Amino acid sequence: MFLSVFEMFKVGIGPSSSHTMGPMVAAARFLQRLRTSPFRPAGLRASLHGSLAFTGVGHATDRAVILGLAGFEPDRYDAARAEAALAAIRAHRRVEPPGLPPLSFDPATDLRFDRTRALPGHANGMILAATDPEGDTILAETYYSVGGGFVLTEAELAEAKAGRAPPAPAVPHPFGTAAEMLAMARESGLSVAQMKRANELAVHGEERLERGLARIWEVMSACIDRGLAAEGTLPGGLGVRRRARGIHEKLLAERGLNLTAPHTINDWIGVYAMAVNEENAAGGQVVTAPTNGAAGVVPAVLRYWLDHVPGASPARIGDFLLAAAAIGGIIKHNASISGAECGCQAEVGSAAAMAAAGLAEVLGGTPMQVENAAEIALEHHLGMTCDPVRGLVQVPCIERNGLGAVKAVSAASLALRGDGIHLVPLDAAIETMRQTGEDMSHKYKETALGGLAVNVPNC
Repeated sequence: MFLSVFEMFKVGIGPSSSHTMGPMVAAARFLQRLRTSPFRPAGLRASLHGSLAFTGVGHATDRAVILGLAGFEPDRYDAARAEAALAAIRAHRRVEPPGLPPLSFDPATDLRFDRTRALPGHANGMILAATDPEGDTILAETYYSVGGGFVLTEAELAEAKAGRAPPAPAVPHPFGTAAEMLAMARESGLSVAQMKRANELAVHGEERLERGLARIWEVMSACIDRGLAAEGTLPGGLGVRRRARGIHEKLLAERGLNLTAPHTINDWIGVYAMAVNEENAAGGQVVTAPTNGAAGVVPAVLRYWLDHVPGASPARIGDFLLAAAAIGGIIKHNASISGAECGCQAEVGSAAAMAAAGLAEVLGGTPMQVENAAEIALEHHLGMTCDPVRGLVQVPCIERNGLGAVKAVSAASLALRGDGIHLVPLDAAIETMRQTGEDMSHKYKETALGGLAVNVPNC
């Protein structure tokens, strides 16, 4: 099994990897299929189903689909150009994607939120169709946004569920479970990050790997800095005020005071994560880690290590990210990173496990301690629901990232106090998360039909 660090960490836009990035990616894939098809399309249509229909407006899914069908892609997103394109599309009721003729598309009638019919493959389903001049469908495809910006067609999802996914590239340490990872570490004498690095080098080569890792941290760090500097109210109608700047300014003012409480360090960790998720809620550029809803945890813990832990070195940022990606890949392979599938335990819980592993790695942890750190962090997120108020990635998501980052640091610290031997294996925690998500009512999995989403007034 091999999931690249560049699959677990993707540069994109907020507020949601599954509801914003995924649909935009799906639209790009459909356009590419149209470019290579023998048909001469005249128009486009789209329908959103399941969680995409219930919380799509709050997650800007409509904007993502419209812009995706106009040729926009998450990793090269330009906000100013996007706003101009949206205005033109709504005014002229057509899109002009590169490599295709202008296509009729009226967002008011050609984009439907179908809350009556969920598609069978996954909670995040959508159907894209091309039409002829008479409005008849000439080409259609069903896509599923399965979390973290990953998108599968209906056929690809069926193949994956049947165990017939495309073969993974040959790598020297192809671990698919934590147990396999530890066995390979014992055999090779390598750390988790060293094994993951060897796997990535076999696929990408050194120059692309180093350049890509640097780019991931560059975007993460810039997102923290923007979030710490920004003020105002987040979009969406809840009236949620940005708090990261105010908290950060108070922390800076308290620096050096003799009476500062030791637990104040938790506020530093939390504010870094909140800064990221306020940027995400505002539709800014973020890195999925492993999702947008959980994008603040990994960068917050990494920034905490760099800025607050003696002996931290920027030269080891890559090791942090590689160890975190190794754990994220195991979780995604054996369970889910999708809130629509397994609740927030799959998003912030997975992110905390990844961040704990990364921190344990750069603090000198053995592979057993790295695995233990990830297990502690995930175990203590088990059962967490995904219940966004009004479908927005704001409440409870922003604070939840802050607390997830604090948990990740605590989990790494606790693991490093031991020798790596522990009762609950990470694989058991992952399987428990999968089973819990499977049993969880759909009301508590990103539909905004249960939990805080219905018990907090949002009008």
